[in-house]
Amino acid sequence: MNIIVCIKRVPETTDADVIVDKSGKDIEKSGLVFDLNEWDSYAIEEAILLKEKMGGTVTVISMGGEESNESLRKCLAMGADDALRLTDPAFGGSDGFATAKVLAEAIRKIPHDLVFTGVQAEDDGYGQVGVALAEILGIPHVSLVNRLEVQDKKVKVHRELEGGLEEVVEVDLPALLTIQTGINEPRYVSIMGIRKVAKKEIKTLGISDINLKVEEVGLSGSDIRLEKVFLPPVGEGAVMLDGKPEEVALKVFDILKDKGGLV
Repeated sequence: MNIIVCIKRVPETTDADVIVDKSGKDIEKSGLVFDLNEWDSYAIEEAILLKEKMGGTVTVISMGGEESNESLRKCLAMGADDALRLTDPAFGGSDGFATAKVLAEAIRKIPHDLVFTGVQAEDDGYGQVGVALAEILGIPHVSLVNRLEVQDKKVKVHRELEGGLEEVVEVDLPALLTIQTGINEPRYVSIMGIRKVAKKEIKTLGISDINLKVEEVGLSGSDIRLEKVFLPPVGEGAVMLDGKPEEVALKVFDILKDKGGLV
């Protein structure tokens, strides 16, 4: 079972003071802590669990600069076998579709039964790369996967729907799955584990190494262009309601009625 996992290095912004940079099209990243995208950590863990059960290899791929090596080495420390980084100035500004095109050309060169991506990335939340990648590769895909079982040349997949419902589908291999959080418990990576893979080679590919032209990637190859990044406007503060439960209930009723929340 040969599995490819696409990962992304993202900034941790949950507890950080986010500031828009001078370009107005990105956030100020100096001082921010970066880590492996949360959804991708579940994807790499699921791939390693399958490898431990069925044998085979796990290859991780990321598109980005040399700083992405940190996340790739984390995946190697978790148990991945090989790592590949796609890096070239021409890739800058790629939207989800252009990113998928680059990943697809790299993946075509690697034997694979399954391709995993996270459902989405923490920084942009597009949720586009995985499904676009499957279409470009011409293989079946299932999104929002929270349980899976490989059976011969097929994979039986449970996918999350709204309202707590699940859909169970079966697709032929090779296939692409976008992995949802909660499918497993990603293993802890120790500093010693990182040190053990510190010298392991991370292969790199640029635009000249894949079957794409410069105009097919980056901004020129993207249909979506980022025009502006801004922080949501600050609204009114919360209103604290005091009194007995029945008094608070009446106050809530009046507020909802005043704001048009009741018909």
